[in-house]
Amino acid sequence: MLYRKISKWLFHLDPETAHYLALNSLKIAHQLGLTALFCKKILKPCTLFGLQFPNPIGLAAGLDKNGDYIDALSALGFGFIEVGTVTPKPQEGNPKPRLFRLIEQEALINRMGFNNKGLDYVVERLRQKKSTGIVGVNIGKNRDTPLENAVDDYLIGFKKVAPYASYVTINISSPNTMGLRDLQHGDFLQNLLRKLKEEQAKQTKYVPLIVKIAPDLEDAEIKKMAEIFLQEKIDGVIATNTTIKRDGVEQSPYANETGGLSGKPLRFLTTETVKKFHAILQDNIPIIACGGISESDDIQRNKAVGAVLFQIYTGLIYQGPGKVAAILSAAKNL
Repeated sequence: MLYRKISKWLFHLDPETAHYLALNSLKIAHQLGLTALFCKKILKPCTLFGLQFPNPIGLAAGLDKNGDYIDALSALGFGFIEVGTVTPKPQEGNPKPRLFRLIEQEALINRMGFNNKGLDYVVERLRQKKSTGIVGVNIGKNRDTPLENAVDDYLIGFKKVAPYASYVTINISSPNTMGLRDLQHGDFLQNLLRKLKEEQAKQTKYVPLIVKIAPDLEDAEIKKMAEIFLQEKIDGVIATNTTIKRDGVEQSPYANETGGLSGKPLRFLTTETVKKFHAILQDNIPIIACGGISESDDIQRNKAVGAVLFQIYTGLIYQGPGKVAAILSAAKNL
């Protein structure tokens, strides 16, 4: 109830301004020991990738791009946190405005463009965090790196964050970096994953490699990608990133804005993508469902078609910091 009152005020502000105001307020509340007053941790432990998750609900990448709020966000009851997307060099991202609220649909459209402070900054934040929970790092390529050299950026990213990350996610599915989604296909994909697996084998500790894929894939593309994931022995798949489709938001004044759509309108597209990948991957490669997850029903629906972990982001924006505990309390058989 309190968050709904606060959010009405926040939603009168520019979305990016509200974003950082909310995160900084959360950080202060955590430092004062106040987060325990409105959040509770619910344990529903599970083991995956050799990691012990306190519960299966995590925070998707994008909310905390630079790892500035890991400790505060961990206190909200998440089973794991994913920071990023981070690129080797700092970059500003796309011109503003680049984030739009579709309030009636509980959705967002963003064309942020991997705005972040770069790998060195994020690594330092990872080194300084106090939380001992599971923290994944989502890595990408710089905007000005040609596709034929993209593997170099991902290798740099993996090598730098691997000593500090619980797992690493390869983001090749954002619609907001020109040409990035080409890396999901054919020789680009196979070469990228092969090189990363070679680097993974050189690390002193095993750091799981997870691939985040788009929801806007044809069946033939899904089949080919899944076959490559199996061949290269990828540790996990996140399904999905944001969509370029506008199903369910056609009446919004922001429907024609360029960028990726997230939130409730994505929920059935996510489930369908999870189902199609699981039909091929079976239980050989675990799937993390992401996209439109904001209720316990979303968890149960995706679990029924093969997902084993779940990530939220937009649902947290609209429904507040108590959302994790609310979903876990309502969801059965997790």
